[in-house]
Amino acid sequence: MQEDRVSSISKARTLEEMADFWDTHSVADYDEQTHEVEMTLDPAARRTVVSIESELMADISKVAQKRRVSSQTLINVWLRQQVDRAVSATTNVQP
Repeated sequence: MQEDRVSSISKARTLEEMADFWDTHSVADYDEQTHEVEMTLDPAARRTVVSIESELMADISKVAQKRRVSSQTLINVWLRQQVDRAVSATTNVQP
């Protein structure tokens, strides 16, 4: 949420404030202030959560900072490289 914007119902200025508001309020009480929206869900945008050991994540974060990329980007690049190598090694094996 942008800092200069205010939520229309909760009047929150941050996502944390908005979460605090909705923790103690029901959307049913604000039905007249809501409206339908069209939304398209892209199944390809689905994300998977994977647990990473804390020490390993700390090392990844250091490398990512040095490379000026997010840890998520670095992990995805490394995984893609390893998977491509594994797939290539599997498909290039002679019977």
